[in-house]
Amino acid sequence: MSAPLVDIRNVSHRFGQLAVLKDVSLAIEPGSYTILLGPSGSGKTTLLSILGGFVTPSEGKVFIRGQDCTAVPPARRPTTTVFQDYALFPHMSVGSNVGFGLRMQGVDGATRAAKARDALALVGLAAAFDKKPHQLSGGQRQRVALARALVIEPAVLLLDEPLGALDLKLRRQMQDELKAIQKRVGTAFVHVTHDQEEAMALADHCVVMNDGRIEDEGPPERVYARPKTRFSATFMGESTILAGTVTEARNGIVTVSTAVGPISVHGTSPAGGKIALAIRPEHLVLDEAKGDIALGKAKVGDVVFQGSFKRVLAASAQDPALQFIAKAPASAAVQAGDTIAVSCNAQDIILLAD
Repeated sequence: MSAPLVDIRNVSHRFGQLAVLKDVSLAIEPGSYTILLGPSGSGKTTLLSILGGFVTPSEGKVFIRGQDCTAVPPARRPTTTVFQDYALFPHMSVGSNVGFGLRMQGVDGATRAAKARDALALVGLAAAFDKKPHQLSGGQRQRVALARALVIEPAVLLLDEPLGALDLKLRRQMQDELKAIQKRVGTAFVHVTHDQEEAMALADHCVVMNDGRIEDEGPPERVYARPKTRFSATFMGESTILAGTVTEARNGIVTVSTAVGPISVHGTSPAGGKIALAIRPEHLVLDEAKGDIALGKAKVGDVVFQGSFKRVLAASAQDPALQFIAKAPASAAVQAGDTIAVSCNAQDIILLAD
């Protein structure tokens, strides 16, 4: 098996007495689109800064292309970073901005200009070469920053919440463009965000971070469908969480005592242990108990129309502290105040490490 492009080994970091990264190890493959996903304070931006050379870790090593880059400064690493504010030089033309990194490398003017034009064409801005940054929209400036980063042909492109300043429509458009550009150039992208939808739209390798650690990682489809921890199940999308105690574990079937009764699911866990079960909103069945596991009655507290579906919040009649989060069809007649039966299918219940 070939070595990873990036190999982060047992990295920890402290700001004073505050530990922001705690023994993080991560491998990033060539040509991959990796998303570092997590809430504020999870350590994702610090990890990106360590990868880019802007921060030297308190402990651990960072290898890129097999070389120890732990103490190598940003300008000497095979990485470039696109920041949220784009950091374009306002007095320079777009072409000069894109060619700036090549200028710092001593590349001659004619070659710089040709490479800058090619990079701008790659991001769909061939006609903007002679314009100034203030003449462009936010989305266009973001693409100029991307072209500037790509023109020096880095092994790894680092993106620090690059779409955070854009409105929703433009952000979704740029998600599509980022993914297409990444596939076209084949450069490994490492992208920091707290936006779960952005992560699922872009990543082929999703890394969920919490409190300085990696909670879960893998293809976004797996992380969503079968999250490994309670945090991953509630941050990478929403889930109804049923806490319980294992009463029996035999032949790959675990029976859990919960507030809505015993539930049996496939998995392994020691009897007597505390455990959590997760159910994604699209797997909860409302109106009538059509699933093979009945979860009891619930009173609807809120219904939010979200275009293609309705998001329904309902409190369990057996345990009002238990909130069901469900997706109902947009045409569903359910409304606040209704009492409904809730069920699901056993195959859709996720057994979590709690």
